[in-house]
Amino acid sequence: MDTDIKDDYAIAARCLDPVQAHVLRGCLEAAGIRAAVMDEHHSQVDQLISPALGGARVLVHERDLAAAKDVLAAFERGDLALRDGEMPE
Repeated sequence: MDTDIKDDYAIAARCLDPVQAHVLRGCLEAAGIRAAVMDEHHSQVDQLISPALGGARVLVHERDLAAAKDVLAAFERGDLALRDGEMPE
């Protein structure tokens, strides 16, 4: 039986901009943390309702939440940004 089905998810981040939520998901997955974006379509249908719903949610497994918070903090600090002229590996 797949153990991922039994894992609970936790909110790692909320974003009013669904594109930002997908960027954060990409950062988490690049760090080896499985993540999903939920509720991103609400803001595309009606931008006024998105803040009332809390925006798009970036979800990770509860067991990965601490590591995900570390990755997201590094993103916010700019640690994951490419420098001028730098190419990704």
